[in-house]
Amino acid sequence: MERRYNRRVRLRGLFLLLAILSAALACDLPVAAPTPVLPTPQILQATATPGATQSVTPTPDARYADLTIAALAARGYGGGAIADLGVMEQTGSFTRHFISYPSDGLNIAGFANMPNRAGPLPVVILLHGYIEPEEYETVAYTRIYADWLAGAGFIVLHPNLRNYPPSDNGPNLFRVGFAVDVLNLIEIVRETAGLPGLLAAADPERIGLWGHSMGGGIILRVLAVGAPVDAAVVYGAMSGDEQRNFDHIFTNLSEQQRGLEERAAFVDAPLGEISPIYFYERITVPVSIHHGDADPVVPVQWSQELCARLAELGKTVECYFYEGEGHNLFGWDEYLLMQRTIEFFGRYLVGEP
Repeated sequence: MERRYNRRVRLRGLFLLLAILSAALACDLPVAAPTPVLPTPQILQATATPGATQSVTPTPDARYADLTIAALAARGYGGGAIADLGVMEQTGSFTRHFISYPSDGLNIAGFANMPNRAGPLPVVILLHGYIEPEEYETVAYTRIYADWLAGAGFIVLHPNLRNYPPSDNGPNLFRVGFAVDVLNLIEIVRETAGLPGLLAAADPERIGLWGHSMGGGIILRVLAVGAPVDAAVVYGAMSGDEQRNFDHIFTNLSEQQRGLEERAAFVDAPLGEISPIYFYERITVPVSIHHGDADPVVPVQWSQELCARLAELGKTVECYFYEGEGHNLFGWDEYLLMQRTIEFFGRYLVGEP
């Protein structure tokens, strides 16, 4: 869904550079109030009408026993290290490296932006949204966000995730494999930060997550599992409700071409045990939510409900909704997104405004 924006990256980068040079370093930016508190969601059946709820006691289903939030929380992650496969690009403020790392027997590729600063530096893991795998490029449309964060002094790790070349292919029902790749990367950072190698300047105790669209949905699962991170930004994120995601992807976003494997394997199966939305009480870190209120790809209502639910649970959450903007923000609103992101990570990863 994001590939249409790739050609506009260079123009956006020019605008954002001008904005950085001209804008103040800090602004008094209002936080949008959350929408009214929603009822605690119930478990959805895979055959339910989209948006409907059924009061069903969740029971483990052997068909997806390894995919549940409980199973992901109970298993281990990490092992190995990030391999530095060479310099891709050098700028005045950071160096981009081609990287790979192991994840459950798969080789996951990506890039790392390493600031030209002395450590220890906080780390942000940045996740791209859905792109047709055959059209994916390692330095994707999310490069601009990674570059901005690196320029502000954050080490940025941008994995391709499984099934996006040149990463290996692997199982990924309900995008759980993507979450596993991120959870493995988080633990590898914690295990190897500060040691000789690419992450010598990284701080293992200061890790943030940033994700757009599908990447934001991956983050919701990672947070529900209880990953040891310190802050998260979700931008135009998919839902934490897997029934809702399935219906939307299958019917609205892919003309019934994506989700066929899930549809065949999980018909009539309750999806509550694998849906992060029913485990938001497990989230322990501050979350910053961003969404265009005219998004034609991912309904803004999903982020409004996420904002309200986290507030209801007493979580630290800030919410921004951008008037008239679509799935990808442009111009001044995109600048605000990243200024707010840097200020947010400054508070919770650096301890400074």
